Amino acid sequence: MRHAAQIGVPAIYYRGGTSKGVFFKVEDLPAPAREPGPARDALLERVIGSPDPYANHIDGMGGASSSTSKTVLLSASDSPDHDVDYLFGQVAIDKAFVDWSGNCGNLSAAVGPAAIRMGLLPAERCVRDGRVAVRIRQCNIDKTIVAHVPMCDGEPQETGDFELDGVTFPSAEVRLDFLDPGDRSGALFPSGQLIDELQVPGVGTFPATLINAGIPTIFLNAADLGYTGTELRPAINGDAEALARFETIRAHGALKMGLIQSLDEAATRQHTPKVAFVAPPVAHRVSSGREVMPDDVDLLARALSMGLLHHAMMGTAAVALGTAAAIPGTLVNKAAGGGARDSVRFGHPSGTLEVGASARSQNGVWQVERVSMSRSARRLMQGEVLVPGDGF
Repeated sequence: MRHAAQIGVPAIYYRGGTSKGVFFKVEDLPAPAREPGPARDALLERVIGSPDPYANHIDGMGGASSSTSKTVLLSASDSPDHDVDYLFGQVAIDKAFVDWSGNCGNLSAAVGPAAIRMGLLPAERCVRDGRVAVRIRQCNIDKTIVAHVPMCDGEPQETGDFELDGVTFPSAEVRLDFLDPGDRSGALFPSGQLIDELQVPGVGTFPATLINAGIPTIFLNAADLGYTGTELRPAINGDAEALARFETIRAHGALKMGLIQSLDEAATRQHTPKVAFVAPPVAHRVSSGREVMPDDVDLLARALSMGLLHHAMMGTAAVALGTAAAIPGTLVNKAAGGGARDSVRFGHPSGTLEVGASARSQNGVWQVERVSMSRSARRLMQGEVLVPGDGF
């Protein structure tokens, strides 16, 4: 019996920030997958190795975690204000589902270098040595990111001495500016309140900061959940009841934020919103064993992604956290000690991260102009990814 042969699709496998993903140029995709729809989703699922009932991604490029089941589609932008269009697909591990509802801030660090290597920037926009400001249109959320990509001998620099907690080896620093990262409608806080009372039947009622910046995020106090903010992955991910509570909180938060119309829809919107909890700083050890002292950070933060505690911090959730920290009165700002600030250093399970934010209040309405942070990116493999020809 004859079976369909495999086909090769040009791709680059990148680590961006504390995530990994498979990057494609849209025009290189098989014709049926060049447009949004079932064929595109099926192709990306097959590339990653999903859906996988074993949750191992043995037969694909994924790594069986939310940080490693990611795909990116790039194309030259037709917008005069942008160089490249960036579309992010979060592939579910055990379900046939690709979530297109939000951005990946970590992989955003690799978009600039990838775009240059794919020839998506005009030659006159590049430099031989120095930095190139790549203007990225993030198409999932219709926002602008500027990636400041270091160049060496006409190519994106990938090695260096910049260390990012959660990443094993140092590499080159990529500075990211997230411009006007609030919600498209301008509703940074969907309810208009800096702190809401989030009622979750069967779980409890919690003070919560609900914010749309970078990615829709629900911030809670760690103490209200029975945590200290120093928890590592096993403490959360090994507790099935805790994970179920977080998912229930996430669903009710999504409903209150207006992201879904009924609780049933939360299952089809796994990527957003995120749930995070914060606490004032205390001495603790991170996953590498290194000790972090209270004076090293302004606050502690933990966040869940795709139903599990993240090993570090999602880049988009860091944007949300930096924004909330800059606005006096939010739970994040209070955990950091209160008052006005234009940057915050927070502790996460793998270490620390500093985020800068510029926020202002106009006629009683808060707006964020820019959030900045440093990440890094490195090519892990380049060539073709192979998929069965009848797999999409």
